[in-house]
Amino acid sequence: MNKLTDIWVYLATSPLLWLTITLLAYRVGQGLFKKSGGRALFNPVALAIALLAPLLLVTNTPYSTYFSGAQFIHFLLGPATVALAIPLYLHWARVRKLFLPIVAGLVSGSLTAILSAMGIAWLLGGSSRILLSLAPKSVTTPVAMGIAEKIGGLAPLTAVMVILTGVTGAVAAPSLLQWLRIRDDAVIGFAIGVAAHGIGTARAFQISILAGAFSGLAIGLNALLTTLLAPLVVRLLHLTP
Repeated sequence: MNKLTDIWVYLATSPLLWLTITLLAYRVGQGLFKKSGGRALFNPVALAIALLAPLLLVTNTPYSTYFSGAQFIHFLLGPATVALAIPLYLHWARVRKLFLPIVAGLVSGSLTAILSAMGIAWLLGGSSRILLSLAPKSVTTPVAMGIAEKIGGLAPLTAVMVILTGVTGAVAAPSLLQWLRIRDDAVIGFAIGVAAHGIGTARAFQISILAGAFSGLAIGLNALLTTLLAPLVVRLLHLTP
């Protein structure tokens, strides 16, 4: 038993261990997603988180130790985001045709994401700092954390809420949009991208290339607009940390 403990202590300090475990967790989630017939509740990212979080708790592994391995995947987020321009370029004619609906959907979606999160937190008795932390929860993590720090929120709390928002959006949005009888993949993808950033975009690509392209467009535009709107909303509401 002592030998096993010693081996684990040695392996736990290796970045490659947590990189491997993260990839395996996602592969398990992906396998379950396929076996379920593509059901939204079996989202691979959500399942991977559900597998990794208890493991980190049981092994008493600090997040910093885990991230020393997961940072290799985190680094790939940049190239992956840039690569979203490829399917967007292939559907550029459709983007130009829908320019005005895109602008309207972007502004309304961004404002709704900010105000609804802050409003719900306020109704539940959240402090000003919590409200400020929730304001950018619908944009991609690095941008959201930067906005939170700028307006006086708690960046770690913002990061958690961004992940929860993405997972929830990826799971619930496709069914909700179907229930609303929205059938256009471009509209579906853009809505998912505005509401659920990168995790939602991964789900949009499972719907179709067109949905993924518009979701990728929504990620970038919503990050830019939220960067402008969040501080403005905070000033108008006279919120301070």
